Amino acid sequence: MPSQTLHFSSPRLLSQLYCNSIQNIEKIEQTLDVRITTREGWVEIDGSSDNVGRAALLFQLLEKGRNQGLRIENSDFDSILSTIAAGREAELLELFDDPLIIQFKTCSIVPKTLNQKHYLKAITQNEVVFGIGPAGTGKTYLAVASAIQALLNNQVEKIIITRPAVEAGEALGYLPGDLQEKILPYLRPLYDALYQVLSKETTEHMIENGTIEIAPLAYMRGRTLSHAFILLDEAQNTTPEQMIMFLTRLGDSSRMVITGDITQIDLPHSQKSGLKQAIKVLDTVQGIQCFFFENHDVVRHRLVQKIIEAYNLHRS
Repeated sequence: MPSQTLHFSSPRLLSQLYCNSIQNIEKIEQTLDVRITTREGWVEIDGSSDNVGRAALLFQLLEKGRNQGLRIENSDFDSILSTIAAGREAELLELFDDPLIIQFKTCSIVPKTLNQKHYLKAITQNEVVFGIGPAGTGKTYLAVASAIQALLNNQVEKIIITRPAVEAGEALGYLPGDLQEKILPYLRPLYDALYQVLSKETTEHMIENGTIEIAPLAYMRGRTLSHAFILLDEAQNTTPEQMIMFLTRLGDSSRMVITGDITQIDLPHSQKSGLKQAIKVLDTVQGIQCFFFENHDVVRHRLVQKIIEAYNLHRS
């Protein structure tokens, strides 16, 4: 039976590749039909020649990703394993052999799927980008990282992040507190993304001096947004009128990214989604790119992808 042994610099670094979980070793064995023995800083893989090669590639790509700054979580492990099991190794080779890394002082942002990498490229190459896909694909987080990179590289003077204050099932007027307290829950995910990349202290300082602005979509009306990176999140919950209003705020030396999930619309059933309309109307306009993520781009817990697929089957 063919066998291959891989050696790593230390047992600790090897165990990081499979998230220090023997269950992940068992998952490799079951998914790729191999037998794995690991001790100290080595791993021995036994099985058919093809399966041993795929399992070895898994470890090699995980190590390459870690060396590029990827902090390997269970979701990353599952994503790379399932991609190899599906016979899409070429995607991973393109992703890790020609990496696109956004480097900050506090962290490195490493695309976890080939589509994430292409999305980041699209943002740098187009003035307006629509990032459309299911929850957990990183579309908002990567857009925030791109905005911060553009700001730190002096490509823009400020970041403006907005989203419509539309909720699932409960009217704002019935929630306690003043307007600021009512809209904060809808903006919180944007703050969380900024905190992860910049730190809470730096983010709050930039908000105080106006370098970063986070506000509900209604606050954009009547403005011209120049020399800015502008992100509209949860855009599936805009009306056509709101979407047109937002897009026509684009000023000189600015870029826009519009993100949303057209399967998660919280508007009243009689109301059309501005995002769904926009991707049809603007699909052929030069300088605008509509980028679509797939279910296999979900990089959250492995069950999130299965949940999305189950609901898609139910809808069909």
